[in-house]
Formats: sequence, structure tokens, C-alpha cells
Amino acid sequence: MKLDCITKNIKRNPFLQNLMNNMSDSADIVREMRNMFTRCNMLISRFKYCSLLVKCVLFRTYCLCLYISLWKNFTVTCLNRMKSCYHKCIKIFFGFARMDSMSQILIMLRLPSFDTVLHNAKSSFHKQCHNTSICLIHYLLL
Repeated sequence: MKLDCITKNIKRNPFLQNLMNNMSDSADIVREMRNMFTRCNMLISRFKYCSLLVKCVLFRTYCLCLYISLWKNFTVTCLNRMKSCYHKCIKIFFGFARMDSMSQILIMLRLPSFDTVLHNAKSSFHKQCHNTSICLIHYLLL
């Protein structure tokens, strides 16, 4: 009876499900891509007539909050798809053409590149882990 309840909870929690199945974070990355496209489409439908400054604030708020700090075991292809998703969302939301230079767009909008977002999320996570007072986390990090 208890084991069945635990199994149901694991099936509902995607992170625990990945830990139990194959220890791969690729499924989490795919789920995060789907979430980013969903958030971007919601922003487009609600705020397509807003100014560029407002759109930048909205994009930073809704699309730069990725849960990527625990990604360790993934394929390079999956991470490249996530990077492509990030770039597509920027181009679609801000109305740029498909062939426009991503570097110029990021500089013009003052948005971070995907590699910078990834690095900042990881370093922020590690800083929070080292600054915590929970002994278990310190034990796991050693």
C-alpha cells in the first residue's frame, strides 16, 4: 500500500521520475523548452502591442527564469535545442526576422546570451548551496 503511494508521487514529480528511470536530464530540458515556448506564446498574445522596453522587462521576468541549475547528465543535442528555443523565442517575441543576427539582437535588446543565462543560473545555485546553513547540503557538496 505505501509503496504504491510512493510510486504515484514519483510519477507526478518529473525530477524524481528522471532519477528513478535513467538519471538523464534530457527530459527536463525538453519540458523546460515546452514551458519557454508556452510562456513566450502567452506573452505574444497579451503584450504584442507594448513598447520594446516593456517587452524586454516581460521577457526577462518570464523567460529567463529557467530551472537549469541541476542539469548534469544530458546530451549536447538536447542543450543545443534549448539554446535554439531561447533564440527562437527572442526573435518571435520581439518581431525579428528569422535570418537576423542573434548577436546583434542580443546587444540591441541588452539581453544575455543563452550561455550566460546557463552560467549565471549554475553559479547562483552553487552560491546559494554554499551559503546555506543546512548541514545535509554541505555534506552532499563535499
